[in-house]
Amino acid sequence: MPSYHPPTKDMQFLLHEVLNASASDIPGYDELDRDFTAAILDEAGKIAAEVLQPLNAVGDHEGCTLENGVVRTPTGFKAAYDQMREGGWMGLDADPDYGGQGMPHLMGSAVGEMFVSANMAFNMYQGLTHGAYSALHAHGTEQQKATYLPNMIEGRWSGTMNLTEPHCGTDLGLIRTKAEPQDDGSYRITGQKIWISAGEHDMAENIIHLVLAKIPGGPEGIKGISLFVVPKFLVSEDGSLGDRNAVSCGGLEQKMGIHGNATCVMNYDGATGWLVGEEHKGMRAMFTMMNEARLGVGLQGYAQGAVAYQNALGFAQDRLQGRDITGAKNPDGPADPIIVHPDVRRNLLAQKSFVEGARAFVFWGAQMIDRAQRMDDAEADAMISLLTPVIKGFLTDKGFETTVLAQQTLGGSGFTREWGLEQFVRDARITMIYEGTNGIQSLDLVGRKLGQNGGKTVMAFFEMVKAFLKENEDHAELKSGFLDPLKAASKDLQAAGMYFMAEGMKNPNNALSGSYDFMHLFGHVCLGLMWSHIAKAAYAALEAGTADEDFYRTKLATGRFYMARHLPATAMHLARIQSGAEPVMTLDAANF
Repeated sequence: MPSYHPPTKDMQFLLHEVLNASASDIPGYDELDRDFTAAILDEAGKIAAEVLQPLNAVGDHEGCTLENGVVRTPTGFKAAYDQMREGGWMGLDADPDYGGQGMPHLMGSAVGEMFVSANMAFNMYQGLTHGAYSALHAHGTEQQKATYLPNMIEGRWSGTMNLTEPHCGTDLGLIRTKAEPQDDGSYRITGQKIWISAGEHDMAENIIHLVLAKIPGGPEGIKGISLFVVPKFLVSEDGSLGDRNAVSCGGLEQKMGIHGNATCVMNYDGATGWLVGEEHKGMRAMFTMMNEARLGVGLQGYAQGAVAYQNALGFAQDRLQGRDITGAKNPDGPADPIIVHPDVRRNLLAQKSFVEGARAFVFWGAQMIDRAQRMDDAEADAMISLLTPVIKGFLTDKGFETTVLAQQTLGGSGFTREWGLEQFVRDARITMIYEGTNGIQSLDLVGRKLGQNGGKTVMAFFEMVKAFLKENEDHAELKSGFLDPLKAASKDLQAAGMYFMAEGMKNPNNALSGSYDFMHLFGHVCLGLMWSHIAKAAYAALEAGTADEDFYRTKLATGRFYMARHLPATAMHLARIQSGAEPVMTLDAANF
């Protein structure tokens, strides 16, 4: 059976030696001293390892069932949900005015990683609720916020997002769900939504659906979409639950993975709903939830890779097979552990270097979100907007790849249910698809994000990298092992951007056919930047004197592996981009 060990030491290193969180000028960060963050992470780690992880295989094997319109979650999920709710974990970084604890998003991300690694399907219930909370907090009326947010933060009520319909996914302008205005200011919502995560379940007293629909007579396409809050049970003026609303689960999807999360077909048969935000401006409000979800899915990608790596490492250290070609390392045993073999070590280091670099990337992104939200910093907001498709797309592609590498480490055992690796592979696969497929993320990056603010944001990224390189160029070891490879990779990224500017104007397909490679090129540069920051912190600790030299030298060796063996992929991606549209578009559709 698989196991999970919370990586609290690595998280503490990132928080306090790489990001220097408690020294930041972001409001609330002064409270994030080592003792405080250790207490939060240690307690969250216990819940992840002792409560959530044992239910991961249970949820996968049992799945959810639909009985008389009610979805039953797997054995133990309700008790775990109640324990999470009672501990206040669902409101960790929520607004104190509505009952939240008000911690930075950075701490929410750190805790969230552990919960996702332990049980991704379970964590989705509260993850969707948090996204719905954020959308209502940003766009709801004062009455809506007072009615829904305290209960959602507490976990008594959960939340969902309803976008997709049977005939349309990404092209939301085609939705058919209608919202007919009523005399009392409410709307009658009629239509069907599919693939609604946590759309119906038995763990919360009420479920608050955020639903995209069109008001008759509004503009065509996406400009005519509005957002509505539609509770499963209507809420009385005194806050008590009233009649059941005309919304129901019409079926459960039979999925490849995340079996413990209910993925529902939701039927709205004249359900009562209320407008959130302005008429025909629903996408603006929904994007608050969608962008949060995309960042959360990026976290899911590397978090599944993290737990898969842990189990692959344990297997490689214990499994005896073959002898080290340079001499036996376990002479008293029948064979050496497979971790002595170069190809197994290559496999494990690929996993380890990705997971640790990705964790730093997500934590850095979370710090930008805090700066944007707590300081109204427009530049930080623009930067995390630019990086959102990279975090979602690159980290989920590589996160899935990491689970496959971990499965491969186990050989035939990895293909069996007993060891649990095949579940990590299946669960991780959805992250590349939902909240906008990774192809859509790459198109968003190249088609929209590169040009935002007249290209100022991506130029600010390049200047940030350039400044870091310059201010650290006198450190010889850092320069040779990290800064020089980062500089070369950054030049590849800039060259790709220049190609898009020069050739994309001539033929847009020149840019679009290279967008996926650009997303990966950008992702590698970001992880190269993260590893350079990690290395700088590790060298500083070693030069200052530390009782834990092994920890920091391990960081440096892992980082050098990434810089030497994975960062050079930027040259390959650049070559693909510069090949243009011709290799992609020349084949006639009939000849595929």
